[in-house]
Parts: sequence; structure tokens; C-alpha cells
Amino acid sequence: MRSTRTPFFALALACAALLAPRGAGADAPATVRVATTPIELGAQVLYAQDQGFFKRAGVTVDVQLMDSGAAIAAAVASGALDVAQANLVSLATAHERSLPFVVVAPAGMYSAAAPTTSLVVAKNSPIRSGKDLENKTVAGNGLRNITEIGADAWMDHNGADSTKMHFIEMPFPQMGAALAAGRIDAAVIAEPELSAAVAGGARVIGQPYTAISKQFLIGGWFTTSAWAKAHPDELKRFAGAIVDAGKWANTHRDESAKILEKYTKITVSPAMKRTTYAEHLSAADIQPLLDAAVKYKALKNPVAAADLIARP
Repeated sequence: MRSTRTPFFALALACAALLAPRGAGADAPATVRVATTPIELGAQVLYAQDQGFFKRAGVTVDVQLMDSGAAIAAAVASGALDVAQANLVSLATAHERSLPFVVVAPAGMYSAAAPTTSLVVAKNSPIRSGKDLENKTVAGNGLRNITEIGADAWMDHNGADSTKMHFIEMPFPQMGAALAAGRIDAAVIAEPELSAAVAGGARVIGQPYTAISKQFLIGGWFTTSAWAKAHPDELKRFAGAIVDAGKWANTHRDESAKILEKYTKITVSPAMKRTTYAEHLSAADIQPLLDAAVKYKALKNPVAAADLIARP
């Protein structure tokens, strides 16, 4: 979620054209090479490695943390990585561009009961409604990604006209200061920066993702269709360990917080809302976000969630 969709699929498409991924005839790898960005959305792999879920599943995994989602996608497309985590809008966009990515396991979910992303304004801002945001500047961490989709959906859901909002791209860590300085009127901001912004005086006025759906899958673990076909046993073991690690993290917040801080350097404050991980991979959990992405023109055409999921 920390990169816009354009670099994600553009770089991956270029690498896919130059370096074909390993096909069905490749030898089974001794180690599954995996990467994610250092955010909680895809931290199951860290919990699985640290708590021995991979070992118990009988699969050896080499875990890398990379700051660029575009670089991760390119590495999977070229065969330099086997499996990685990305947000579903980027994966659906890649699907539109005929990149052979398939989702093999769920990552973090959005739940209206425990939102980890909110729409905030400065403490003394007069803005309190969707109508108040018309003709105002709102920041998200990417154009035509989930933050803009959420802002558009929230505006329309609350009786405003989303086409009258001026949406700009800004990294999450810069949003709190930009609000305080009056450079932006509102921001769609995610944890852990959300807690920091609120502690610094920002005020939550809405939950933009709830306007998409009360519950949906934000991210997923993906590979290429060729790698999935060539390595079904490793993939089954990996996916099982990822789901088990997510279930563990959902019920072991104190222990998982220590692991998250250890590997990502994220400070987990007592006020920070934590990611909820999906405990099974379901097309029904993916579809609401894809439908909203089409409605707000992040995707050109409708995409069936089932078409993104790897077939057994």
C-alpha cells in the first residue's frame, strides 16, 4: 500500500518481458524465496518464521523485507522471488495488464469493527462532513489506489460529490505535519502513522474503507501461475503456514507486537489499532474492493475475484 499502482505493474511488466519466470519444468526449490514490505499488512511471514510455523509445515522459507512494492512485483515476475505480498488493487491492475500473477494466500483484512485506516483533519478544522470536503484537498498515499477509492466512496456515501474533491499523493509519515501546517485539508492515513497523527492533534471524521464494505481483503500473497503450477506442494505448505500465523497473530497481540517491532522497526503503541488477518482465502472477501476500484476508475474493467486466485 505504500506505492502507487503505476510503478507496480509497469516495472513488473517490463521485467516479465525480459526475464521469463521459471516454468513447470523447473526443479523444486530447496527454499521458497519470499518478500514483503515492512508493514503490518503482510507481517504473517515474519510471525511464521519467528514462531516456527514454516518449520512445522515442512517448508524452508527465505524472508526478505523490501521497501518498494514495485521492485517486489518485478522480482516475482522475473523469477528472482517466488512469493510476495501486495495489495489487491495492484494485483488486479497487473491482471488487467496480463501479468501472470495469482493470489495464493490472504494477508490483512479491513474490518469496520477495528479500522486501521481513517480519514482525519486538523484538530481545529471546521470540516466535519463529506459536503465540507467538496473543493478541498485530501491526501492519500497513492493516486487511484485504495486510499483514493476509500475517500471517494466515503464522500459519495455521505451525500457529497467525490468528483469535487482534490486528491493528491503524499507519504503517510508526512500527512500529520501537512495537516497541522494547513497544506492539506484532510488525509486518509493508516497505522502506525494514524495513531501518531491523532496523538499530535489530528481528528478522525470518518472511516473511508467502511464505505467500500464492512469487511474485505486488502492484501494477498501472490506468485506467478507458472511457479504455482510447478511447485504445488511447497505452495500448499507455505499458504497453510501463512494462514496459521495469521490466526496466531489475531489472538496473540502482545507477542506479535514484539516480533513486528523487531523486524520492521515499527513502534507499536498501546493506542495503535492492529491488523486483522484473514483466516481463509475467499473470493467474496476480495470482490468488494475490486468493484469499488472499477466504480472509481482505478480499474478499467470489472474483474472477478475468482480469476485472481490460484487454482488447485
